[in-house]
Amino acid sequence: MKQQGVHPGDAEGSSGVASRPGTEGQDGRHDQDATEPDTPHDRSDDASAPGETREVVHIDEVEGDEPLLPARVHRPSDLMRLLVGVLAIAVLLGIAAFAHGTTSGLEQDINKGTGQAPDLLIKIAGLASSIAILLVPVAFAIERLIKRDGLRIADGVLAAVLAHGVTLATDLWVAKAAPGSIQEALTQPSPSDIQALTDPVHGYLAPVIAYMTAVGMSRRPRWRSVLWIVLLLDAFSMLVTGYTTPFSIILTVLIGWTVAYGTLYAVGSPNVRPTGQTLMAGLRTVGFHPVSAAREDAGEAAENADRGRRYFVTLEDGPPLDVTVVDREQQAQGFFYRAWRNLTLRGFATRSSLQSLRQALEQEALLAYAAIAAGANAPKLIATSELGPDAVMLVYEHTGGHTLDSLPDEEITDELLRSTWLQVQALQSRRIAHRRLAGDAILVDRSGKVILTDLRGGEIAAGDLLLRMDVAQLVTTLALRVGAERAAASAVSVLGPEAVADCLPMLQPIALTRDTRATLRKLARERAQREREAVLEASRQAKLARAETAGEDAETVSGKKTARAHTRAEKRAIDEAAEEAREEDLLTQIRHEVLRIRPQAPVEPARLERVRPRTLISFIAGAIGAYFLLTQLTHIEFGPLIANAKWGWVAAAVLFSSLSYVAAAMQLLGFVPERVPFLRAVAAQVAGSFVKIVAPAAVGGVALNTRYLQRSGVRPGLAVASVGASQLVGLGAHILMLLAFGYLTGTEKTPSLSPSRTVIAGLLTVAVLVLVVTSVPFLRKFVATRVRSLFAGVVPRMLDVLQRPQKLLTGIGGILLLTVCFVMCLDASIRAFGSESTTLSIASVAVVFLAGNALGSAAPTPGGVGAVEATLTVGLIAVGLPKEVAAPAVLLYRLLTLWLPVLPGWLAFNHLTRKGAL
Repeated sequence: MKQQGVHPGDAEGSSGVASRPGTEGQDGRHDQDATEPDTPHDRSDDASAPGETREVVHIDEVEGDEPLLPARVHRPSDLMRLLVGVLAIAVLLGIAAFAHGTTSGLEQDINKGTGQAPDLLIKIAGLASSIAILLVPVAFAIERLIKRDGLRIADGVLAAVLAHGVTLATDLWVAKAAPGSIQEALTQPSPSDIQALTDPVHGYLAPVIAYMTAVGMSRRPRWRSVLWIVLLLDAFSMLVTGYTTPFSIILTVLIGWTVAYGTLYAVGSPNVRPTGQTLMAGLRTVGFHPVSAAREDAGEAAENADRGRRYFVTLEDGPPLDVTVVDREQQAQGFFYRAWRNLTLRGFATRSSLQSLRQALEQEALLAYAAIAAGANAPKLIATSELGPDAVMLVYEHTGGHTLDSLPDEEITDELLRSTWLQVQALQSRRIAHRRLAGDAILVDRSGKVILTDLRGGEIAAGDLLLRMDVAQLVTTLALRVGAERAAASAVSVLGPEAVADCLPMLQPIALTRDTRATLRKLARERAQREREAVLEASRQAKLARAETAGEDAETVSGKKTARAHTRAEKRAIDEAAEEAREEDLLTQIRHEVLRIRPQAPVEPARLERVRPRTLISFIAGAIGAYFLLTQLTHIEFGPLIANAKWGWVAAAVLFSSLSYVAAAMQLLGFVPERVPFLRAVAAQVAGSFVKIVAPAAVGGVALNTRYLQRSGVRPGLAVASVGASQLVGLGAHILMLLAFGYLTGTEKTPSLSPSRTVIAGLLTVAVLVLVVTSVPFLRKFVATRVRSLFAGVVPRMLDVLQRPQKLLTGIGGILLLTVCFVMCLDASIRAFGSESTTLSIASVAVVFLAGNALGSAAPTPGGVGAVEATLTVGLIAVGLPKEVAAPAVLLYRLLTLWLPVLPGWLAFNHLTRKGAL
């Protein structure tokens, strides 16, 4: 878009910091006088002919710039501050509720210290703070209105109104519904009326804090100092006079601060992103004479938006420039992703999730100078400047060319690969890590020279691990274009086999850039699709061959033998096709190429993760479940309960728990046509009790059973199919039994055969969930992909099992026996602590168990910890069991089925591992 500019004489100051002329209107919005786009001008006509004197006309023409910018933007930083404020309020209330002695002692100490203050000082502080608390916001509003920033004032007024509403709601809650300890921490008897209490939250101070925060006073040093002085004076006077408590002041500040950032995130902050005309004015401020500018990254992907906007700028009297503009909004792009990486990855593998503009400017400038000093080809930085308070620009000499991603395959020669590695070698010789050696960060100019760009995220004085991550990233980037063999060979030819071999532990997806990981995932999907197509084609060819030779009577003995031979031939053809179509992933290919050159190279992946996402989710879910369970157990007196326990039923529960491992082995082996030792399969199920503690129930059991079958001689694909068939039939049986027992539970106390309203509501809920999943494309694709990957090859395996009825009966019998064992174990646990009047029907117990087991299998916690306990306890209470019986019964049941088998499971796991069975 064309944007009308500003004469350089309008720019304020001469210190190299460009102002923002013409960017704000009377209401605080950006003035962007856009006209219809013209045909881009020819850059060859920008310069004057030799000896020709022409009049300089400043037309701030920016080609490809963004259209009219939105007046408001939602900043992730505001959301983060909102969440931090809510968390701080929750922590404060928690301290007030549970640390009553500490809060009382703190109030007494403060009252004792402030009671010695002179009365004159107290009166002066109170008078000054009362006046200032009203004058400061008004003065700041007048100053902003003079500078035509009325929109910020409107934001501040809105935040003040909302803060006042939250204050009134908090006062009402503390007076009517809050626990006594919170009320005592936030209030005290009023000095003017002993019968009344002071306000828990100051009705005028919270709105003032919200107003000042929303209008941005904290970003202006002078006003910030005045703000803190006023707040401290007011807090001092209120504390000394006895009209508030320390916790009340802290809560007031937090409410005002939190409401302000909540308001800013909800309605959006005024957009202060610099426009093209601001860029042109800023370039004139630092001594350049620009004629026009064109955006070079107008169509760039959103995930790369945090790298800044890049412009090609032509000058009146010199070569063109490459200018990068970074503002606060672009800098916040990808903030949550970087914050998550900082949380889950170790410190050396991450970089700061949020930098100030000054820090970003200094880091990029330092890296640019350091790279050139190291002898690497990098864009030459010639000027930097601020574009107002919310943006900076970096001016580079123009480097034309094409990125590695945009080069055709035939132009990526071995010499080009070698030149690329030479640039990286130059950086690493001075301990400089690039941190983003992707294809779009490698530029090839017209002469074939390789230039490393996008140094903004790099580091100087980098450690060995970061340098090795750079090598791993670049060899993967090149392998995506030229293959693993050429990429590894080019790296070895420059860096040497030792340096390349040292990068193998870093050759893992988590150490690569986001774009590279997405490309690898896409290649994996394409590879899996090719394997599926090959298997389907082999199956189709085998069926055609079988149809052509199906001339014999299938009822004769020879006909049955021929059918079985055809079935075996079809299985062999499918296995051979799958084996031939199987391809190694790119990272494995790179490892093999490096190991071919350096066989003794380390291949064990380095531990880059501080905490795995699944572990973090498991910890949170487990903490919630533990909290729920503990709240149930605190009201139970275990002494009399254990003394009155029926130990015969406890022994019965132990017996049913032990029998469940035999049933689990039957369920597994019933879907394995091959001969597998039964007793060893039982031992594998016992070992699964140990595995469940370190992995979610649905994941750990599947992985262990698959591994056991493979070590027992079953081909990997068939082992996965057998476990998948067992899981599929078990899921179907689970659903059928849940529906059947749910129906019986609804009809057992009524003479009619109509189910209860609870069962009908449950079925309707399930139906609605199924409809939602099938109607939303994203959810439908997600579920279909997971189900397809889990049960791939299950149908052919089921056909094999159907030819052996004994195996099928064993599998189905194991599924039913496993459910019976767990239901009877839970029932025996209930009877161990209950009486004749508190026992439940088997149908009710079965419904509760099946629901809890389903939720436990879906929960991400190891063994379903937390989810199963909560579901079983709530379910038993819902069907009429007293809480005093339900909680210990669930505790005993989980003790027998989850915790006590851990030690035998560990012994069985080690035994089978030593025997080579796992």
